[in-house]
Amino acid sequence: MRHVQGRARRTGVAPAAVLTWAALLAGCSFGGSGTLGSDGAPGKPPAPEDVIHVTPDDDSKAVRPGRPLRVEVPDGRLRKVTVVRSQDAQESPVPGHIGADGRTWRPDEDRLALAATYTVDVVALDSDGRRSARHTTFTTFVPDQRFIGYVTPENRAVVGTGMIVSIDFGRRIADRAAVERAVRVSARPPVEIRPHWFGAGRLDFRPERYWKPGTEVTVDLNLRDVQGAPGVYGLQDKTFAFTVGRSQTSLVDAATHTMQVRRDGQLLATVPITAGAPRNPTYNGKMVVMDMRDVTRMNGRTVGFGGEYDIPDVPHALKLTDSGTFVHGNYWSPDAPGRINVSHGCVGLRDVKGGSPATPAGWFFDRSLVGDVIEVVGSTQKTVAPDNGLGGWNMTWKEWKAGSAVK
Repeated sequence: MRHVQGRARRTGVAPAAVLTWAALLAGCSFGGSGTLGSDGAPGKPPAPEDVIHVTPDDDSKAVRPGRPLRVEVPDGRLRKVTVVRSQDAQESPVPGHIGADGRTWRPDEDRLALAATYTVDVVALDSDGRRSARHTTFTTFVPDQRFIGYVTPENRAVVGTGMIVSIDFGRRIADRAAVERAVRVSARPPVEIRPHWFGAGRLDFRPERYWKPGTEVTVDLNLRDVQGAPGVYGLQDKTFAFTVGRSQTSLVDAATHTMQVRRDGQLLATVPITAGAPRNPTYNGKMVVMDMRDVTRMNGRTVGFGGEYDIPDVPHALKLTDSGTFVHGNYWSPDAPGRINVSHGCVGLRDVKGGSPATPAGWFFDRSLVGDVIEVVGSTQKTVAPDNGLGGWNMTWKEWKAGSAVK
């Protein structure tokens, strides 16, 4: 009998323990439906939404980025606020802080992200010390139109000292100041770098003078959700970086048909060239190598000429302007370099069909980098426009700085 009674007593205790833990779990539920007084005694539970106010409202849709995210308790104090943002299949915490009065919570960054879901979990005490919890979610506006920035030079490139950072947005930017503030270009060692807008779709950056060799440059595009035009928002949070290599500049004299190539200030060679003929003279001014092609096709129709030329295999081509100015190998006029200007505006160096590293054009190509500066003097043509390629070095520092949208 003793053994049976002992079992009976234990059997009677277990349900009571289970009920006690169930009651405690219900009282601490994060569903917001249960409360306990500060002394642990049960009290009449107010609705969680009466104790804890969350803005935007629970289950709100298409919330605009200008709407504030706030958590408040009219009476009592906040104990814990956790906000998580889900965007592009990734979750990240939203940092924020509870105010000194203990009644308000604000995010550290006030602007909401677009196309995101926010989850808010709050624990608070009401004026009677009773605990309450609330869980809410809302989603933000998904824009129909986005813009991105296409950056020159390429990420991780090694470039010449004349490289200008150029960002093409591919569409018109109405709020240029907002977009400009969202782009940061920095250098190590530090140097002052300033922006300049060319029209409504292109933003360039450069220092006052050519970069020093070995400089490391970083371009941060913090464009995500920045409104560039009505209804048009940026898409990127991306970083690009490049390194400045050795210093090489070349001076083309169209009148003497020569090009002097200098490396770190020292003359490497004087190369014979042919520049633009009198009817199509080469631009004067400083131009930056934008692209390098072992071989390319040159068709006059693509740059505003008629059918004067169509050469399918131009060797050792270095692009200088958007309008079609190149330094390139010339095998079809072998006697022109050093004697006469016969081109349609390009700078030609002696070469052979198929290209050869042993020719002046091959020698120069193998020693060049994107970002090298080639300056033309002695031509009858005007100075190249600053936005024709990377021609910004033809502007004074004062003129360049005046092109910023942020005053």
